[in-house]
Amino acid sequence: MLQTTKTPSGDTSINVIGAGIAGTWQALTLARAGYGVTLHERDSRAMTQATSHFAGGMLAPWCERETSEPVITRLGIRSLELWRSVLPNTDFNGSLVVAHPRDRADFDRFAKLTTDHERLDKDGVAKLEPSLDGRFREALFFPAEGHVEPRSVLPKLQEMLSEAGGTIEFESDAAPDDLARHSNVVIDCRGLAARDRLPELRGVKGEMIVVETNDVELSRPVRVVHPRWPLYVIPRGNGRFMLGATSIESEDTGVSVRSALELLTAAYAVHPAFAEARIVEIGAGLRPALPDNLPRIAIDKNSIAVNGLYRHGFLLAPALAELTLNYLQRGLIDNEVMQCA
Repeated sequence: MLQTTKTPSGDTSINVIGAGIAGTWQALTLARAGYGVTLHERDSRAMTQATSHFAGGMLAPWCERETSEPVITRLGIRSLELWRSVLPNTDFNGSLVVAHPRDRADFDRFAKLTTDHERLDKDGVAKLEPSLDGRFREALFFPAEGHVEPRSVLPKLQEMLSEAGGTIEFESDAAPDDLARHSNVVIDCRGLAARDRLPELRGVKGEMIVVETNDVELSRPVRVVHPRWPLYVIPRGNGRFMLGATSIESEDTGVSVRSALELLTAAYAVHPAFAEARIVEIGAGLRPALPDNLPRIAIDKNSIAVNGLYRHGFLLAPALAELTLNYLQRGLIDNEVMQCA
């Protein structure tokens, strides 16, 4: 990090726009540091239109090394510490990566590109996840990783914001320029809605299906390596599981028949009991991404834009909020993430 001479006062009033995971972590972190914070969200309290509503909530910085730049892992590891600090009950049961024998080459490639994992044989898989006994010959276990349930953890963080003295205004379609007239700092976390300021943003679709069955029990997210149908299965409790796909370069928010069939087929290949599971929900969300698929904190006088979290929103949000705090308190700049006008 490079230190600048900018050190704004700790009594700065701050408006944050967007109460998704990025904006909520920004607001909470700053409120806990003693700033006067108001968080604005154009959606209702249910936030059914937010990208976070369709997120997987995986906190997997080492798994992400397969396809992501090192900065994602660096920030992600720091975020794990912040999740543990703010929400000690966060599930850190690790991540399990499996593959079928025909996809052994892709599995070995995943192992070479990632770190901090243990290689398990079939007995190790069965011991860790009894429901997968006999299903896979080997697996990679990432013991330090975790996951959260986005639709329950986001309200918890917002409640903590209120307890820290912050204010949340739902159904508030606030504009950065308007808020700038009434506060010292405006932090723009609008995601794709910020295209008026960041025209290079694009939406990347993430599809998901929620199913319910009492015949499968999992204690941690399971990623299935496949050249065409990569899949993650995330336990949601009470017999529910989220089946998620990788990123699709499309801004269509629908789920195609082909995508649904591929998701369900891949889930059936994980465990045949998923064939009899009840479908609870099918949906898709658009993640905001910049051309390099990396997050950015752009600083222009009293305006700060936090965007481009791509498919790493829950993983990166805490660390990005800490970077903003470090800038406001001490003028610190992280050159890999932050840009100053």
